[in-house]
Amino acid sequence: MPEKNTLPLKERMKIARMPMPEQEPGVRNKNFTEVNLGLEAAAALTEATRCIACAKPGCVVDCPVGVKINQVVALIYAGDYLAAAAKLREDNALPAITGRVCPQENQCEGGCVLGKKGAPVAIGNLERFVADFERKSGQLGLPKNDPPTGKSVAIVGSGPAGLSAAGDLIQKGHRVRVFEALHELGGVLVYGIPEFRLPKSIVKGEVDNLRRMGVEFETNVVVGKSVTIDELMQEEHYDAVFVATGAGLPQFMGVPGEHLNGVYSANEFLTRINLMRAYLKEEYDEPVYDCRDREVIVVGGGNTAMDAVRTAKRLGARKATLVYRRSEAEMPARAEEVKHAREEGIEFQMLTAPVELLGDEKGWLTGMRCIRMELGEPGADGRRRPVAVQGSEFVLPANVVIAGLGTTANPLIQSTTPDLKTNKRNYIVADPETMKTSKRGVFAGGDIVTGGATVILAMGAGRKAARSIHAYLTSGEWEAAAAPTAAETAS
Repeated sequence: MPEKNTLPLKERMKIARMPMPEQEPGVRNKNFTEVNLGLEAAAALTEATRCIACAKPGCVVDCPVGVKINQVVALIYAGDYLAAAAKLREDNALPAITGRVCPQENQCEGGCVLGKKGAPVAIGNLERFVADFERKSGQLGLPKNDPPTGKSVAIVGSGPAGLSAAGDLIQKGHRVRVFEALHELGGVLVYGIPEFRLPKSIVKGEVDNLRRMGVEFETNVVVGKSVTIDELMQEEHYDAVFVATGAGLPQFMGVPGEHLNGVYSANEFLTRINLMRAYLKEEYDEPVYDCRDREVIVVGGGNTAMDAVRTAKRLGARKATLVYRRSEAEMPARAEEVKHAREEGIEFQMLTAPVELLGDEKGWLTGMRCIRMELGEPGADGRRRPVAVQGSEFVLPANVVIAGLGTTANPLIQSTTPDLKTNKRNYIVADPETMKTSKRGVFAGGDIVTGGATVILAMGAGRKAARSIHAYLTSGEWEAAAAPTAAETAS
């Protein structure tokens, strides 16, 4: 048992939350090195001391993958960092990743009692600390696998949902093979999140850990084209398939001029930079239209838009501007990312929407015509709807415009699997608790079911799918129709 914290509760509650060390804004906005530098051991110990050891820890309840956070923090307080990392891995296959990109403020930290009167325990920072400590020590606390069952599972997609499911299923003794369409493993973790937030080496390390556990990986396999779901099951004899392809079809603005040179989706922009190494601009030919000394506008208010505009700044943009049709209070991006962007010199045009993209006679982008917005009555989602202010149009100069408006479902797997039920927006219909689809033996989870969400929610779906797949492989039982998802019933 770890050493118990005997410091009186009142004394613990007086301790200030330990700040995360960061690169200076004027330095980091010119490089792709990680912004957050990680806690030192002394700071981690102090932060763990703040935990008041609730009888009913809300942090555990609010964690989508069910990490035993209270036990992890207790082990950190006792100085047993390797045991803390091993405890993390019991429920989280990717702790070094979630410690960096998970929106803890809305989940585990949101359930922390200390947050009701002050700052919650910095659970995400502690998670990153122990995961990094474990990696640097070389002493991995990987969980043991059960004896082989003789059953095999194909996982389509190596993003957070697929990797999380793979980690749980391999522990149950099943053979697990992950198929990835791209040439690098990690899905959105490698193509969608920039190096300064999540280094590629961290993703590779977590994938390698799964490989050490016995998970098999195959890249450059486009399921639905290279091989179909039916072929995986009938010809390659997989007993179950988990579809975790994410939602990678980009959405555009729907305004005139989107055909002009210099217009990207954030999905394409970030993928080119991450997978084609544009962030190593001194070593690789730049696979994107040169941002140096140019005016760059990113449209959107989520984390992807924030990633794109901060990336453009690092690529040398003279001016990098975020255009968002609501106010900053409505932005879905993490508060930390907004704070970092402002510090790095990103300009914000709130309550602004694009009307038209303007270009020259050679087809190159020159500007964006915008209109001011005001917030009207709340819509079905509870958010106030933006309404155009007539007569308020103006033009922002722009050489590059990036649409960071989210993504929708890629239809490839659905179109080649006719007995796989989809909704009106082409997302796969799956039971929200079991992840079962309309096709026997096929499960689906993550963004391909719910639409775009967070890494940790996708991982939660992967864990649910793994439990359900294991139950199916063990019992052979398959209930009838899958229940509709929120994505199916939403307007």
